[in-house]
Amino acid sequence: MRFNKFFIASALLITALFIPNAAIAQNRATPGKFDFYVLALSWSPDYCAKNDTRDPQQCGSGRKLGFVLHGLWPQYQTGYPANCSTQKLPAEVKRRFPDLFPSAKLPDHEWEKHGTCSGKTPAEYLAFSKKLKDAIAIPAAYNRPNKPVRTTITNFKNSFVSANNKITADGVAPFCSGSGRFLQEVFFCYSKNGEPGICSAEILKRSQKSCGQPDFLLRNVR
Repeated sequence: MRFNKFFIASALLITALFIPNAAIAQNRATPGKFDFYVLALSWSPDYCAKNDTRDPQQCGSGRKLGFVLHGLWPQYQTGYPANCSTQKLPAEVKRRFPDLFPSAKLPDHEWEKHGTCSGKTPAEYLAFSKKLKDAIAIPAAYNRPNKPVRTTITNFKNSFVSANNKITADGVAPFCSGSGRFLQEVFFCYSKNGEPGICSAEILKRSQKSCGQPDFLLRNVR
């Protein structure tokens, strides 16, 4: 029994080390008890490079999606709360935000895993997510490019700082796929009341490790 427990714990640790975006979730935490938010915007061309035929709603020909909302996630300075209640996302509330997420399957998952930990009602959570997402100005170079764009982590972060008045470099954390070769998504960190803030040391460290190559590529939209 002790060996089995040790083996499982070791496997989980190894998995976390090799998944760049991995962080430790604390299930059934207290709603509203957390330190800050992460607004996660995925780079859709990277997702669709791996899920083209499996997700036609997001990846169908001609969609030309760039940055899309992955979710708004309550965070601790280390790890994050998850699945804080069994409350479901009402269909009526979901219908009020038809284009907030890139596919219909995401709102329910994001609410159940992350929204239930926000301390907000389903309607408040989705409205807050939309407010923060819509407030992000995408730099021109990364606004649905028709050709691949190569950049560095410093230039990427500085471009968002220049395009958004209150965002700082430590409030932006890109993550990469393909061993650091391709942009996968970007985290923007906010206070609990929605003011741009600074990401935790944990997130910044994982970001640097994830995009650890000298530069990385933003795949073009299609």
